[in-house]
Amino acid sequence: MTLLQGVIPVLMTPFTDKQEVNERVLRNFIRRYLTAGVHGLFCLGTNGEFFSLTTEEKIRIMEIAVEEAKGKVPIYAGTGGISTKEVVQLSEKMEELGADALSVITPYFLPLTQNELIGHYRSVAASVSLPIVLYNFPDRTGVRIEPRTVAELAKIPNIVAIKDSSGSFELIEQYISAAGPEFAVLAGSDALLLKTLQAGGKGGVSGSANVLPELMVSIYTHWQSGDMEAAEAAQSQLQPLSQAYRMATLPSVFKEALNRMGLEAGPCRSPIAPLPADASEELDRVLRHYRELGYIRGELNDQSAGRRS
Repeated sequence: MTLLQGVIPVLMTPFTDKQEVNERVLRNFIRRYLTAGVHGLFCLGTNGEFFSLTTEEKIRIMEIAVEEAKGKVPIYAGTGGISTKEVVQLSEKMEELGADALSVITPYFLPLTQNELIGHYRSVAASVSLPIVLYNFPDRTGVRIEPRTVAELAKIPNIVAIKDSSGSFELIEQYISAAGPEFAVLAGSDALLLKTLQAGGKGGVSGSANVLPELMVSIYTHWQSGDMEAAEAAQSQLQPLSQAYRMATLPSVFKEALNRMGLEAGPCRSPIAPLPADASEELDRVLRHYRELGYIRGELNDQSAGRRS
């Protein structure tokens, strides 16, 4: 089992119609990803709606992930929060439950300085023995981890990687240059997976892998084998889904895609609303496209006519 490389799907959190965690479906999701050959499972991320989960739900999701993975792939646990104290407490609990690594998003809401970020991450790193993946998502948090800050934090032995969801390839390149070859840079934007690998990054943490796990894995395996033509073709095939997921509030497009594929993701947790009509119709077109390519097998369910309320 190898950490910090390859395609690591952000595990969606399936909900029942009453917006409770659907444990049966969650287990099915994990088995599906493992069958597709993913290189890890990223639990409690943005596409997993970590922001709407209680601490008890986060713990239960982690227990299920560890049980189902059975050590076949590493489990990454998202433990980010606003205060250092809550992040430390959740990080310690996730280590106790059997996580292989932690992902710690920057504190949000607060316009923290880079020195405050360094202090926060130092405290979290000192509280656990697990490897820590920094998580940069400035569009959601309002805080950006600067390359010089990553270089400083990379000196801490168990801070070993960063997931960047800024969408900026220039920033990814700066992280790779600032932190050195032993520090893993992971693309959080699926459209940048291949470019990140070519620049010296190690892989990607993928929302699209929930819908198209085999396609995402193929980008990495083609790159790994040196077949750049096939890798570039696979990356290009991802474009329709990469465009579609921006049509509505994250992660509603991905969840609705899974529902239409018969995978029972359920609704997003309120206040995220169902897809608007125009987005629903476009999602139909995208899913039919991937079915024609063979990445979606079987019939799309009846709700794929774009009229789901």
